[in-house]
Amino acid sequence: MLSLLVAAVAVAATTTAVPSAAAAQGRQRPTASAAWSATAVAQSASAADRAHRANLDRPVIAIGRFTPADEGGDASTYDPALVPVGAQAAVAAYTWPFGTTTVLAVTGLVPRRTYGAHVHVNSCGADPADAGPHVQFVEDPVQPSTDPRYANPRNEIWLDFRTDANGVGYAVSAVYWPITAKAAGSVVIHEHRTSRGRGHAGMAGARLACLTVPFDQAR
Repeated sequence: MLSLLVAAVAVAATTTAVPSAAAAQGRQRPTASAAWSATAVAQSASAADRAHRANLDRPVIAIGRFTPADEGGDASTYDPALVPVGAQAAVAAYTWPFGTTTVLAVTGLVPRRTYGAHVHVNSCGADPADAGPHVQFVEDPVQPSTDPRYANPRNEIWLDFRTDANGVGYAVSAVYWPITAKAAGSVVIHEHRTSRGRGHAGMAGARLACLTVPFDQAR
């Protein structure tokens, strides 16, 4: 099952549309900061292009079978009732000078349930808080970030999903900035779908599980 999960993630990532340079520069951007200007996008793209020109076809892939958090593995569950020990997850991330496509697939979770999920800045640890905050391209000066100008699926990588009758779920995110421009270390699965309203934006309840993802290998 794990090999099939990895294959599904890799195929999904390669067949998902990735932002082009023209699209990235022409897309309407958040009003939060001038950092979303064409100049900032171009600067990030230039750095990413130099780093990735030879590696565009290689995704970063992480797979894991969830174990109790106190065992210290790369895939930890903090709530075995909602993310059971033995459930599995896989993440594939493709990055281009003008964008990143990230795919999450899970199996063995609670059937017919909605979960939130996001890319976080640190790798997983025994404490759910060890993964740190969400990765943001334009960082909110106020933390924790609940301002929808910053906490949104364009400025962060959101991977909310709903499981089917077999406990299998799947999500894809495409953003107009390279993940290599930021520190990123994990995908955290949360209690419920991510909120979007002011004062609650980016919130998705308790951290249920975490999968360490070597996003830095894309550099």
